[in-house]
Amino acid sequence: MMRDYVLGIDHLGLTVADLDASKAFFVDALGWDVVGGKPEYPSAFVSNGAAVLTLWQQNGEHQRGFDRHAHVGLHHAAFKVPDEEALKAVFDAVKDWPGVTVEFSPEPSGQGPKIHFMIQEPGGNRIEFAYDPR
Repeated sequence: MMRDYVLGIDHLGLTVADLDASKAFFVDALGWDVVGGKPEYPSAFVSNGAAVLTLWQQNGEHQRGFDRHAHVGLHHAAFKVPDEEALKAVFDAVKDWPGVTVEFSPEPSGQGPKIHFMIQEPGGNRIEFAYDPR
C-alpha cells in the first residue's frame, strides 16, 4: 500500500522573520542543536534528535507576518512532550523568552485529556506543545 512508503516527516521548513532570534529560541530556550544551514540563503537547521526544523530567513520588500487564516500553508507546528510535568517545564522555559507571544497557557484541548499550549516563536511561527496521556 502506498501509505506504507511514506514513513513520516523528514523535516519541517519554516520561513522566519528573524533567523537569529528563531535559532536562539530553539537552541537556547529549548536546548536543540544546530545541525546545518546554508549561508547563501540564510538558514539554520536545528534538531532535538527526533525532529528537524529548517529555519529560512524571510526576505523581500513586502514581508508579512504569519496569518493562519489568510495564507495557504502552515497553520502551526505541534510538538509532543512526554508528560504534564515536561509540558509545564517547557512552558516555563519559553513563556517569557524575548520575542515569544503566548497565545494560551497549558489547558485541556477540547474536552481533554490532551493538554497543550500555543505560542508564537520570535520568528513569527505558531508553535503548539502538547501532552496526550492516551
